[in-house]
Amino acid sequence: MLARVYRGNVRLADYWVSEKYDGVRGYWDGQQLLTRGGRRVAVPAWFTAGWPRQPLDGELWAGRGRFDAAQSAIGRDSPDDAAWREMRYMVFDLPAHPGTFDDRIPALQRLLADLGLPWVQPVAQRKVADRAALQALLNKTVHGGGEGLMLHRGASLYRGERNDDLLKLKPYEDAEATVVAHLPGKGKHAGALGALVVQTPDGLAFSLGSGFSDAQRRDPPPIGSLVTYRYIGLNASGVPRFASFLRVRSE
Repeated sequence: MLARVYRGNVRLADYWVSEKYDGVRGYWDGQQLLTRGGRRVAVPAWFTAGWPRQPLDGELWAGRGRFDAAQSAIGRDSPDDAAWREMRYMVFDLPAHPGTFDDRIPALQRLLADLGLPWVQPVAQRKVADRAALQALLNKTVHGGGEGLMLHRGASLYRGERNDDLLKLKPYEDAEATVVAHLPGKGKHAGALGALVVQTPDGLAFSLGSGFSDAQRRDPPPIGSLVTYRYIGLNASGVPRFASFLRVRSE
């Protein structure tokens, strides 16, 4: 199930709201953990011991502001036990449950309460009264180091597609593009990366010149790699406004 961007055009009373966790999507198929792309995640045996046979959908999360730690732990071919001691599986849905999301929330809470593992937690869901309350919750979450919010329509069934049953709300938008060239730096960045030229899946090419650490400018993402960038809307030609580099995608 994939999210669309919240545009303010839905009836908020129909939706549950939760924090958007900045981790790596993890799907438990009843026997193994998989990434969104279907790659098996190498985890310590204790991490998934006793997990239910029914599928779970959630986020493998190392805490606010620790995406790199989560991605590093999940990207290993063999698990680093110490790294996984810092991980949590924040579960937000039961894909095989036949009921609506209103029904799935208490079923998920009961299932994980019976499981009794502190590193496997149900994502807290709440209702908001209006757009002002939603914006206030977003501001509080982001100020505390969170990435944003998710809105999930209570009457929806679980569907493996992108639709308005699941929406994301952040102070900025993000997307992915492929690195097609490196531009040399000037001035204080002379001898290092100045900008990446990236291309979107639709074939639009533009440059990303901000958001890099000094280490990333010395050793930039290679040509052909997939990167995530953030931006605030689009200009008249369709190019993302105020686009900046966020991270390299691991898959």
